[in-house]
Amino acid sequence: MKKHTTILLSIIAFLYVNCGIAMADNYVKTGQWSYFSDTVMGGVSEGNARFENDGTDKILRLTGEVSTENNGGFVQVRLAVPEGITANKKGIRLKIKGNGENYYLHIRNSSTKLPWHYYQQAFSTDDTWKEVQLPFENFEKSSSLMWSKMKQSTIKTIGIVAYGKDHTADVSIMSFIFY
Repeated sequence: MKKHTTILLSIIAFLYVNCGIAMADNYVKTGQWSYFSDTVMGGVSEGNARFENDGTDKILRLTGEVSTENNGGFVQVRLAVPEGITANKKGIRLKIKGNGENYYLHIRNSSTKLPWHYYQQAFSTDDTWKEVQLPFENFEKSSSLMWSKMKQSTIKTIGIVAYGKDHTADVSIMSFIFY
């Protein structure tokens, strides 16, 4: 009986630990996301980010009206990345859907000194859930003052961004995982 109890407890502990790790990897469910827009610099874009349910899944939804008036043009939801978590990773895997617009992942790291410095990669959306992989090696710098190749071990924040033109933003993220 004692042997069976030990085996059962070992199995429960294994499942608990491994399920916990799997859940922690999905930063939609565990990350601290912050919304902001170009109003921080005088722009007039409006929007919001909120958690919603899609069936039994928790999703993060970014919506808004992006306006290039008054030198603006973005709405964004941003995640602070725990130090060192991306050092041995190859990229980001998203499960997303949206309104057919292109959106961007903006990464800030130790080489992004000014607010308009970031590494960027675009992704497209449609009205069905799909998975996209965004390898770190494909991110492009926004300024010649930055390192040519992004050092993923120094990532500080990652933003999901609608920007660059007047349009309605509506993108939902079901999973956000470093791979």
